[in-house]
Amino acid sequence: MNTVVVGLQWGDEGKGKIIDYLCRNKDIIVRFQGGNNAGHTVVLNGKKFIFHLIPSGILRKEKICVIGNGVVIDPKILLEEIKLLRKKGVEVSPSKLKISVFSHVILPYHKIIDALREKLRTQKIGTTKRGIGPCYVDKVSRCGIRMVDFINPKIFALKLKDNLREKNLLFKKVYKIRGFSFKNIYEEYTQMAKVLRPFVCDLVDFFYEKRKKRFLFEGAQGTFLDVDFGTYPFVTSSSTLSTNALLGSGLSFLEIDEIIGVAKAYATRVGEGPFPTELKGKYRDYFFASLSDDTQALEQLLEDIKLTAD
Repeated sequence: MNTVVVGLQWGDEGKGKIIDYLCRNKDIIVRFQGGNNAGHTVVLNGKKFIFHLIPSGILRKEKICVIGNGVVIDPKILLEEIKLLRKKGVEVSPSKLKISVFSHVILPYHKIIDALREKLRTQKIGTTKRGIGPCYVDKVSRCGIRMVDFINPKIFALKLKDNLREKNLLFKKVYKIRGFSFKNIYEEYTQMAKVLRPFVCDLVDFFYEKRKKRFLFEGAQGTFLDVDFGTYPFVTSSSTLSTNALLGSGLSFLEIDEIIGVAKAYATRVGEGPFPTELKGKYRDYFFASLSDDTQALEQLLEDIKLTAD
């Protein structure tokens, strides 16, 4: 059985825990959209793990985890995540983690553009400033750098020069700041590419070989943050819906058997945008206090709420 898990709200619904539970009966776990703006938390054997790019199924020895073509990858963050997992005794090897050759790469200038655009906006989006949006912009503008380019030093150099020629002009003429040095980025990121190269593969061939296996597709963010059907423009830069699972993975020959939407009893959202059920005033303070150990403050707030109601 092949399953897709998505969030039904604005993210932070607890998808990581649900995915960790479901992946016990799956063979391959796939991330299909978003970037390191995701954060799935899992506690296993008393150890806390926070995942931004790698599917949480990596904690299970017999599972294969995949980062699909719909994901944008910050190499620095991915390598830090691999390092932290290995430090905690988790095996992260090319046999356990696969990265699509078609995934796009987040580079330093994406993060700066992200922050500068947000600063100049009258209507703030509430971006994480991690370069996710600008990387997707380059993808659809057909000037993005994919993993297949990134791991080839000559192609990476050619495309990086082209991008910096345009981006540095933007920084100088529009934002009035200094641009980026080709040499500095190239030298730093080619070292990262060498480490990541063994993980990169043609997922179409890999998936076809594994087509009889049981797949679990791990969505990030939530339905209300979908770039088309969410609370636009206060949304993420990718499609968070279950229908994107196959497109963002490169799996055109697989049937989805079930779709699971995850919600929590109280809604939360990060960043700007409409939030109709937001608690305010004393009710909000009471809710926050209930999460702490300050019993006296909690009792006082509860008494204030009762008096207000009376």
